[in-house]
Amino acid sequence: MTQAMQVTQAARTALGEELIQRGLLNVRDLDRALAAQREMGGRIGEVLVRLGLVAETDLFKVLAEHLDVTWVQKDDFPDEPLDIEPLPLAFLLNNAVAPVRVTDGAITFASVEPQSDYIRKALTLGCGKPVEMALALAQDVENALKVYFPEEEVDTEIGDSPYVNDAEFVEHLKDLASETPVIQLVNQLIQRSMDLGASDIHVESIDGGLRLRYRIDGVLQDAPAQVDERLAAAVISRVKLLANLNIAERRLPQDGRIMMRVKGHELDLRVSSLPTVHGECVVMRVLDRQSVRLDIEDMGFSPNVLKHYLSLLSRPHGVLLLTGPTGSGKTTTLYASLSNLDSDTLKIITVEDPVEYQLEGINQIPVQAQIDLTFARALRSILRQDPDIIMIGEMRDTETAQISVQASLTGHLVLSTLHTNTAAGAITRLEDMGVERFLITAAVNGVLAQRLVRVLCKHCKRPSELGPKQLKQLGLTAEEAADATIFEPVGCDHCKQTGFAGRTAIHELFVLDPAIQRAILDGADANQLRDQARDLGMETLFEDGMRKVRSGMTSIDEVLRVTQDQIDLELD
Repeated sequence: MTQAMQVTQAARTALGEELIQRGLLNVRDLDRALAAQREMGGRIGEVLVRLGLVAETDLFKVLAEHLDVTWVQKDDFPDEPLDIEPLPLAFLLNNAVAPVRVTDGAITFASVEPQSDYIRKALTLGCGKPVEMALALAQDVENALKVYFPEEEVDTEIGDSPYVNDAEFVEHLKDLASETPVIQLVNQLIQRSMDLGASDIHVESIDGGLRLRYRIDGVLQDAPAQVDERLAAAVISRVKLLANLNIAERRLPQDGRIMMRVKGHELDLRVSSLPTVHGECVVMRVLDRQSVRLDIEDMGFSPNVLKHYLSLLSRPHGVLLLTGPTGSGKTTTLYASLSNLDSDTLKIITVEDPVEYQLEGINQIPVQAQIDLTFARALRSILRQDPDIIMIGEMRDTETAQISVQASLTGHLVLSTLHTNTAAGAITRLEDMGVERFLITAAVNGVLAQRLVRVLCKHCKRPSELGPKQLKQLGLTAEEAADATIFEPVGCDHCKQTGFAGRTAIHELFVLDPAIQRAILDGADANQLRDQARDLGMETLFEDGMRKVRSGMTSIDEVLRVTQDQIDLELD
């Protein structure tokens, strides 16, 4: 981005101090920006704006004082073309320069880089008279050039870029992405996600612009305003710049990360870009370190399930698995489980992709595929670090599963996740990954299946009248239903008309007791194991969900939404 000026080291220090003195920046954020500059290069002003730490207009006001130049704003540019010898449009566009005024002694030009000796000398030679430089925003320079040149000759829109090669196009894209309206739009998009309590921000290229959506309590909702086609590429590029992604690469998926502070909160955004027929789509997973709950008591466990789960967690060795689809809160439950352990007396090591939240007293290792630091490779090294407890973010392959089982058999407690629909299904999944049945029974202590359901808004929920089908789903007789109050969502200002506020978890805990172990060795499949576990007292996801319905916490439809794949099994 050319708007943020390159200055000397002394000026950089003075600039940072001035921004701090004016309350526009704090020392910690300046240190972050300097560290980012050392890693990424570029100008310190550029880094400050890219990280969203300083507004571009605030930066320019202070920067103009340090460069000892005039800051020319949009109202200071002439309304009519100036009477000077025409200069090449390509030069003015590529260098972001526009004439401001003519005096007897010199011509004043506004530039995003007024300290450039090259630009000053080139303009002096081209005009044949002295030149004075002033500072201006790139957008204001572009608007001024539309006045200076005939309207049909200036088109800075991306669709008809004046640049003739990819490198110039990318530079132009960077400039557009660094304009104040685009920066403000992206910042507002992120800030609003925190206000709404969204877990994900979806920026999707569609025919005619961008579609903005937030995932709130597991459900996608449209943002109030969309982005027209003129700013679409600039908004996508702005997000990619913040995430240190290659904005020139628009054909392949990319992954990155944004660290920023919003309203006093440290936000960690995991960014994924994906090419589509209409352009790129970007999804930002919002991780708010200050709002995450890591208390096992707050995870929605029923008293009986929590008692048995904590019992499994306290065992000195074995494998404890969590299952469920993406977005079902498995990682958060794992973090809460680790937080429940005594890290002062136990050595706990995790391998994650990526590390979502940093836990005090726990050694966390991020997977880095680019240097071949995979789950399996990290796990092999971890075993030489004398750990007591190991957490593996996900068992993705046979090697990781086998090493985890071996680790549990040699005296370690291993926590991990699997993508299966039911708790019992994790057993057959391990078999598919090449783990022998006798090793499963020897190593696995238990499996916890989990889903997230939305909690009814306490301000507007109302009693619901139950029909025969709903009574059957709840397992209630008509007489029992008369004494139970079942609620349904309504919608109000507190819950933004959704009827729900927040989420809680429903669980299914599959414990490998001697009877289940014998059934596994006898070759029982997932359905048979599940039926036997239910006979032994296991409460299924559906049953736990309906218990929460009867307690007035959630609605029947909400439980059906997340357990639809199990309904037929429950009602047989």
